[in-house]
Amino acid sequence: MKAAKVYFTTFKTSYSENIPAKLKRLILAAGIKDIDFEDKYAAVKIHFGELGNLAFLRPNYAKAVVDVIKELGGKPFLTDCNTLYVGSRKNALDHLDTAYENGFTPFSTGCHVIIADGLKGTDEALVPIDGEYIKEAKIGRAVMDADVFISLNHFKGHEMTGFGGALKNIGMGCGSRAGKMEMHSEGKPYVNQEKCIGCKMCTQICAHEGVTVTEKKAFIDHEKCAGCGRCIGVCPKDAVEPSFGRSNDVLNYKIAEYSQAVLKERPHFHISIVCDVSPNCDCHAENDIPIIPDVGMFASFDPVALDVACADACNRQPAIAGSALCENKQQEDREHHDHFHMVHPETNWKSCVAHAEKIGIGNQEYELIEI
Repeated sequence: MKAAKVYFTTFKTSYSENIPAKLKRLILAAGIKDIDFEDKYAAVKIHFGELGNLAFLRPNYAKAVVDVIKELGGKPFLTDCNTLYVGSRKNALDHLDTAYENGFTPFSTGCHVIIADGLKGTDEALVPIDGEYIKEAKIGRAVMDADVFISLNHFKGHEMTGFGGALKNIGMGCGSRAGKMEMHSEGKPYVNQEKCIGCKMCTQICAHEGVTVTEKKAFIDHEKCAGCGRCIGVCPKDAVEPSFGRSNDVLNYKIAEYSQAVLKERPHFHISIVCDVSPNCDCHAENDIPIIPDVGMFASFDPVALDVACADACNRQPAIAGSALCENKQQEDREHHDHFHMVHPETNWKSCVAHAEKIGIGNQEYELIEI
């Protein structure tokens, strides 16, 4: 298979060209103009950021993409699906409030925001794919109603998938609440009783009443647990631990198959912004300091090649002093070959891109073209 083309530019600017203008030049050079947008609905899938998190993409990036789509005759809208966990984006009303508070309004971006899976996260399209793990993907209906699909993602670390890039933004991001539960259902976390202090933060974050605290110790009922992993991130003592084995790999396989459901049989294009590379997902209500310096902006028709190119670029960067990556590198019992594995040693991001390549979404081999 011929290597995919991935286009790249740094954040370095001049007096005559700012970053939004440079992003427009990047995506035009990468070929977005080859898509027929004329009078077509174009879903721009983005993460609006959890309230309290400041690492999510600024709305200015979305406006640059929206401007290009409108210039090409399209009808763009920004979209995301509701979350599985308790937070500021668990239903469409809270989700819209969060999007607006974080700056994603029609006035700042030039288009409307549509929460793809509806008020309660139940408005979904069932997309048959007959995959190895998924037979019928549950995708937010507005995403599937669009004629063209554009992925605009913030490339960052992730506590279960290794990193969140194009495939994570597409597969997990476009799943309805039931779809997200289906993807997360393989692995269930457990509580290390020696570390647990009974603070009940895990009970507050659980959307399914799956955690109880008895005698100042938390217990997870796996019959109720959806496996979303939010309790892992909220625990102040790291007492909630993920299940090891194949669970994170299976999650990645399912994300790849959900991505296949979203992308099949329609034009699609993908953009990754590699800045403020936090160790964890933008779904957290906080963000740690970046693990590496800002890298740049990437674009491609191939989301697999795009993810690999971004990961390779990140792995060439030094660790930022005081970051989670730097702290983990100082521990001698940790391997030093991959930044994202270093931050979350139980993860394996390569399983997602390998499965995505296997099922025909894209190619891991790429040609990097800098503009």
